[in-house]
Amino acid sequence: MKSILAILLLCALVPGASHAAETKRRPNVVLIISDDQGWGDYGFMGHPQIETPHLDQLAARSLTFQRGYSPVPLCRSSLASIATGLYPRQHGVTGNDPALPKASGMGQRANPEYAPYYESIIGGFAKQPNLVRDLTKSGYLALQTGKWWEGDPVATAGFTHSMTSGKGPAGRHGDAGLEIGRKGLDPVFRFIEQAGDKPWFVWYAPMLPHSPHTPPADLLKKYLKLAPTEAVARYWASVEWFDNTCGELLGYLDKKGLRDNTVIIFTTDNGYIQDPKQANRFAPRSKQTSYEGGVRTPIMISWPGKIQARIDQEHLASNLDLWPTLAGLLGTQVPKGLPGINLANEKSVEARKRIFGEQYNHDIADVKEPTRSMESRWVIEGWWKLIVPEGLKKAGGRTELYDLRNDPWEKKDLAEAEPARVEALRRLLAE
Repeated sequence: MKSILAILLLCALVPGASHAAETKRRPNVVLIISDDQGWGDYGFMGHPQIETPHLDQLAARSLTFQRGYSPVPLCRSSLASIATGLYPRQHGVTGNDPALPKASGMGQRANPEYAPYYESIIGGFAKQPNLVRDLTKSGYLALQTGKWWEGDPVATAGFTHSMTSGKGPAGRHGDAGLEIGRKGLDPVFRFIEQAGDKPWFVWYAPMLPHSPHTPPADLLKKYLKLAPTEAVARYWASVEWFDNTCGELLGYLDKKGLRDNTVIIFTTDNGYIQDPKQANRFAPRSKQTSYEGGVRTPIMISWPGKIQARIDQEHLASNLDLWPTLAGLLGTQVPKGLPGINLANEKSVEARKRIFGEQYNHDIADVKEPTRSMESRWVIEGWWKLIVPEGLKKAGGRTELYDLRNDPWEKKDLAEAEPARVEALRRLLAE
């Protein structure tokens, strides 16, 4: 009783003491975002050759949704959706680069003539509420590492620390931040050590297994014996390389005794299928498409002692759910109107019947009207998936319907055989 009274007296006499004690109890957060990885390219997802022991272990300790999805199959748009909890048509970042009058490329971002195009996209993103700013406003320190397209992460998203500067040609998608993982994780470890008693958030989005597929020699040698071609071997080896970096990060948390008080979320920005003949090149029906190879990804949420670990093979999850899920776990508020749900809420997960997504051209046709670049939209209800051509592809495209339970790689289009189902799903998209 005396100890309780002493604490209450301390809180009354020392300004902010109660807030400090509350802050110290709040969990840390790690968001791991794989870059260009196929939904089946994990050991726990059943790949027969690729080994991902560290992510397999994370999956075993997480609420793991095997039917997770990105609402868009392109990295910049996807990362913006993860941060804001919004569809690209809502946050405006519908492509990687604006369509420019002259040949585009990384150097164009530094060209003063084209600066307004880029600034318009970044400015629109910066006006949106996002999960990073939500955390830092409540007392978290936040570190950005890896992929980042929206200029200075501190200015545009509310990070307190960042590897990326967002300046010059290399600032297009991450500059110095792209060294994380490929050149170790020391910046992450230093940040955590310097955070002290404050809760912290780490955005770990390495450019892995994304090309260039330049894995360590031992991993390449291993997969050259297993893969059908060298191009595939380089990609498979890069997947295990990424897994090793995740193991280094998770091992650090274990070593420092931080794991039990850290929420870990895992997802992928978009899917990927390696072209078997051309290295560093994706195959058809992969990224930049609405097929499963472009939008599907496992999603994991781990918080030992707080979230029951299990593998969910049935229910649908989306990257739009990450902010609402994190807010639910931390007890914070999110803006009204976000389309996502709290994946840790079993009733919400079971009540969900469908999810949606959209796909755009790599380049934004008009920064003032970003949805002009739309090429298709899709909806999944239960195990049925409808892909509808829109905008740029509407004239030459066709509506496609797939039974994902029996045809997960979408080899048999059932649109002609199921006209009533096509119409019902099309109405859902229209609504």
